[in-house]
Amino acid sequence: MGRAGARTFRVVLIKPSHYDDDGYVIQWARSSVPSNTMAAVYGLAVDCAERHVLGDDVTIAIDAYDETNTRIAPEQIVESIMSAGERGVALLVGVQSNQFPRAVDLAERFRARGFPVVIGGFHTSGCVAMLPTLPTDLTDAMARGISLYAGELEGRLDALLRDADGGSLLMLYDFMKDLPALEEQPVPYLPVEQIRRMSGARTSFDAGRGCPFLCSFCTIINVQGRKSRHRNADDVERIIRANLAQGVTKFFVTDDNFGRNRAWESLLDRMIELRAEGLAFSMTIQVDTLCHKIPRFIEKAGQAGVDRVFIGLENINPEALEGARKRQNNITEYRTMLQAWHDVGALTFAGYILGFPTDTVDTILRDIRIIQRELPVDLLEFFILTPLPGSQDHKEMVERAVPLEPDMNLYDSVHVTAPHARMSKEEWKSVYDQAWDAYYTPAHVETVIRRAADWGFNPNKMKWMMLSFHAAATIEGVHPLDSGIFRRKYRRERRPGLRRESMPVFYGRYAAQIVRKHWQILRMYLTYEGARRRALRPAGDAVARDVATETLGTAELNALDLYTVTAAARSAVEKTQSRAARRVANSASAVISLLGVS
Repeated sequence: MGRAGARTFRVVLIKPSHYDDDGYVIQWARSSVPSNTMAAVYGLAVDCAERHVLGDDVTIAIDAYDETNTRIAPEQIVESIMSAGERGVALLVGVQSNQFPRAVDLAERFRARGFPVVIGGFHTSGCVAMLPTLPTDLTDAMARGISLYAGELEGRLDALLRDADGGSLLMLYDFMKDLPALEEQPVPYLPVEQIRRMSGARTSFDAGRGCPFLCSFCTIINVQGRKSRHRNADDVERIIRANLAQGVTKFFVTDDNFGRNRAWESLLDRMIELRAEGLAFSMTIQVDTLCHKIPRFIEKAGQAGVDRVFIGLENINPEALEGARKRQNNITEYRTMLQAWHDVGALTFAGYILGFPTDTVDTILRDIRIIQRELPVDLLEFFILTPLPGSQDHKEMVERAVPLEPDMNLYDSVHVTAPHARMSKEEWKSVYDQAWDAYYTPAHVETVIRRAADWGFNPNKMKWMMLSFHAAATIEGVHPLDSGIFRRKYRRERRPGLRRESMPVFYGRYAAQIVRKHWQILRMYLTYEGARRRALRPAGDAVARDVATETLGTAELNALDLYTVTAAARSAVEKTQSRAARRVANSASAVISLLGVS
């Protein structure tokens, strides 16, 4: 990381986790989702070290910890640094709203030993971007000597490290109105020993930032902006080659909407060229529901190695989508879009939000049944509609003095944090819990595995992926994106303010939970394995008609519940048909006009 110098300055990067309902840190032997912010800041820090931004006589050393898979001990970290005669700073990176309380608790332990700390991420940035005054959790953190950072670090880490080294950190850094360009910036990178702590050994990078849409529940557009800022093809090639060199072949491209990255085609073309060289790698991307309308996009994504796609389906009720300003989602395109991804061999993950103003317990469960029958979704993941700080929803609720949940730890899309007009808090949480069992029934698991075999995906892998999503939500009680392999708990790592349990009570309960959860997972596995076996029965066995994967005629298509069960759905179909009729009429007029001219 640079020439040996007269002294060492240590940059401690920490991605914090958050607390479960009992107050224990959510942590795993292997966690599931890589932190792109950690990779981005690590890459920037390596660049600072190579350029000796603190002087030629200062070696910058970098330590990275992801608390979702690593126990963090601030006291030991500080002792190790100080005993070696070093200085440094702790940067708590990528901190989301549900992670902010834990981040502050960790930061206080660093500050208690006089060690400088900076917290950055979506919570700080979202609050600074959208609220007229800072909320008390931010002001309280600063009052305790914790610095906060709002905005992005590209081009600014040099100055931040100099401030930390000189003992002159500001209490608040605000760069929300000055978003940096990404081309030719130091690229996201994590060493392989960090990546191996993830299940599947998958790393991440952002090929671009920003999204052009206006979804009211989204924080991306207010934190990263609506304008597409992107890396170039050379940047992405550097990321891929650097990771392939350390044996990492799986990538999660974290752009909130890769299809709206203005450089998508040049990036995919470069990936296609790399694969043509014989380099083997695969990509997971996130897209919107109209990306199949972009000429060549899905075809090239498949050629570039995209084998998993996260799609913001969000809801099948156009009225709910309109209310959330997600006007780009057209339910009449869902079937075509999902089938197009399967045509290139990509697994589809669809996000589905529960708790739009029109939702009730009955309508939510009804709509899940419609999705099972009529949409070829592979994995469906549920979220409770949450007014995240940084979103338009949160801003408007604060302005209207809506009684919101004060504990940021619960803003994880698994807990209810705001009132609902048609459901009580208990009903809303209950239907969220029910939704997982309602979608992942043995019969539907069998159907999805059969579909996977038909479009060329490994049925056994599909079984395990569906099982992991279902088990995370119903057995571990966490969202699948917040899950991992084997839950770790530490008696001393309980949220401040909660009583530390005695050793017999804590370890007795922990051991019982391990046994119970493994028994539940075994039972679930046997159910899923049975579904897989039934799905792969010889073709001669009777198999029910699967409407979701069929190409239907106009009359049959219009009879689907997806398009008829609500007035808003019928209206959406009528509008689509009207637009199609106008296009046909315009085309006919153009042909007639052309013939007349000839």
